[in-house]
Amino acid sequence: MSLAHTAAEYMLSDALLPDRKGPRLKGLRLELPLDRMVKFVAVGFPLLLVSLAFAQEFSSGSPISCFCPSNFSIRQAAYVDSSCWDSLVHHEQDEYGQSKTKSLWPHKALPYSLLALAMAMYLPVLLWQYAAVPALSSDLLFIISELDKSYNRAIRLVQHMLKIRQESSDPDVFWDELEKARKERYFEFPLLEQYLACKQRSHSLVATYLLRNALLLLFTSATYLYLGHFHLDVFFQEEFSCSIKTGLLHDETHIPDLITCRLTSLSVFQIVSLASVAIHTLLVPVTLYNLTRLCRWDKRLLSIYEMLPAFDLLSRKMLGCPINDLNVILLFLRANVSELISFSWLSVLCALKDTATQKHNIDTVVDFMTLLAGLEPSKPKHLTHGMCDENP
Repeated sequence: MSLAHTAAEYMLSDALLPDRKGPRLKGLRLELPLDRMVKFVAVGFPLLLVSLAFAQEFSSGSPISCFCPSNFSIRQAAYVDSSCWDSLVHHEQDEYGQSKTKSLWPHKALPYSLLALAMAMYLPVLLWQYAAVPALSSDLLFIISELDKSYNRAIRLVQHMLKIRQESSDPDVFWDELEKARKERYFEFPLLEQYLACKQRSHSLVATYLLRNALLLLFTSATYLYLGHFHLDVFFQEEFSCSIKTGLLHDETHIPDLITCRLTSLSVFQIVSLASVAIHTLLVPVTLYNLTRLCRWDKRLLSIYEMLPAFDLLSRKMLGCPINDLNVILLFLRANVSELISFSWLSVLCALKDTATQKHNIDTVVDFMTLLAGLEPSKPKHLTHGMCDENP
């Protein structure tokens, strides 16, 4: 066995990918990075504001402070604060002298509305977890496994070709068999390509992904409506007139009709309202960008794996409308590129391919590794000319 042949065998053995051990599902990212960021912000930020509201309430005590008459005792003043906070109704007179009331309940409902918002924003995440993740995880595990296996099969095929070439006494017989195998497509493994092509006709994953982002936009719009309709009406009102002459106190003459109260938590209410508007305004373009990614193919990954035999979705123009499950799977394959061991090898070979195509006709990893192993990717010219001379 020649030294060059031994070196070629070592090189091909090193190019083989090791077998994976242990559970692979734990390493998969089943949420895109932007989707994960939107989830943490849309769910976590309202919870952070809830903690701010409760911290302000515990630190400053009562959220309102009423200006009671001087003849009121401490217990009576505490009762006024409690009664006015329970009712939270502002009494005023209109331009015609008629009394009217305005409820200030958004101040009291602030922490609970934030909790409801966090729960609503988590519903799209639950939808994705239960409707799409089981099927997506199985698809990703199969595709990642097959991509790595296809790469290993191509390397083992080159090892077999090198062994046959070393054992063959007649080089013409070897090259004739090689050309015949290429014409008969023996080197191709179409299972993965056909599986990906079938995913173009499936729309369950993309429908769930569209529904998830549509729900996020819907809940964001509902948040805008809630803040604009309820919070804006009481946003600048710091003081209100409260009436405690109800029930047994209705006929008490020493109690004034209206008592002025001040909302001590108004600053927190304003900060929470403005922060909610700002954060949801930032989330809207991110959500829209996630939707626009489904309108175009992410061909970077496919262009790298075009070097695998029978993986020519791009060259044969098999890609149609991008709104299907295959496009969603490609986005998640890009997010899980660290799980694709063959990606780094093929990226290097793809980069070297551009420099070698000027001298050799290299289409797949089999052709390139054949060249690196010391074999010509096609029949040498001197053998071709020899056959032409024998058959004039």
